[in-house]
Amino acid sequence: MIFAAILAGGIGTRMGLNKPKQFICIGNKPILIHSTETFLKANKFDKLILSSPKEYFNTTKKLIIKYFPNNPRIVVIQGGKTRNDTILNSINYIKETYNNNHILITHDASRIFVSTGLIKKSIKNVINHDAASPVIPAIDVIFESKEKGKLTDIPQRKNLFHSQTPQSFKIDKFMEIYETLNENEIKQLDEAMMLFFLRNGNVKLFEGESTNFKITRNIDLKIAETYLNENSL
Repeated sequence: MIFAAILAGGIGTRMGLNKPKQFICIGNKPILIHSTETFLKANKFDKLILSSPKEYFNTTKKLIIKYFPNNPRIVVIQGGKTRNDTILNSINYIKETYNNNHILITHDASRIFVSTGLIKKSIKNVINHDAASPVIPAIDVIFESKEKGKLTDIPQRKNLFHSQTPQSFKIDKFMEIYETLNENEIKQLDEAMMLFFLRNGNVKLFEGESTNFKITRNIDLKIAETYLNENSL
């Protein structure tokens, strides 16, 4: 079976808004709903798992009922304190309800311009690998600083890529590796691909999309609104 987890369990305090960014409207529709619609259009999933901050759990459920009434493929669960905790909550839901040997596709709710094509690529690329992630080449030169305010390295740009979602992985392999990690390694996990990297997992990188940007800053809201308006004409 193939499952999707749309990660919307964070509060998004970096934007300084009065509510989590996934509930902000772009084009008269909440960010969370945009991403969910695209995943439903891909029509590749047995279940679509939406995570929600604990304080906004009822708000999330009401939105889903409003926009996707009586859709049996959607389930809302509570997100965790961290991104990794939210992924684990999604996995636990799957393991408690279904058998093993499944694939999970995880996606940032705030990447609302993901295409159905990219979603399908993520599924295709994980079939023969432990995990898969879309990437786009780094455009700018990247400075590394391991000492505050001091330049310590300049990695070659040709070897650098920005990761995107949807990222996919085999659930059993994820848990097999997770159970070998120590406390310090678990603290490093800010995305699923890091887990596979720590144990030399077989991660397939494939071409992402420049339009698949993540809404993180206030300026991103304006860019997203403009892009949506221009592409709805």
